[in-house]
Amino acid sequence: MSDARRKADLEALERLNADYVDSVQRSDVARFEQILAPDFYCSNPDGSLVDRAAFLQQTARPVAITELRPEQVKIRLIGDFAIIHAATHYRTPDGEVRRGRYTDCWARIDGSWLAVSAHVTR
Repeated sequence: MSDARRKADLEALERLNADYVDSVQRSDVARFEQILAPDFYCSNPDGSLVDRAAFLQQTARPVAITELRPEQVKIRLIGDFAIIHAATHYRTPDGEVRRGRYTDCWARIDGSWLAVSAHVTR
């Protein structure tokens, strides 16, 4: 992979990561419909595993947390596959500041980066 291609991929994945987190905070189902692979799965903080349809349903419900932001983002690019590890910072409805982690896996499918898997802890 050329340096220019690697740089472009990393920049695209940085934007997609920001979109993903922002879409969680805003319950943006339309954006998730664009960036999730058809066979996407997510491991939720409660231990449940949901497919794309269930993830979109849960995303449609407004979240109670605020100020969600990623920190310590590490993007590992492996050809047409990428793993994003990050910490999160957010505020609960009662004002308590908390942290969590997530790992998202992305694949280049038909020329576009799509999220294929997510794992979230809080």
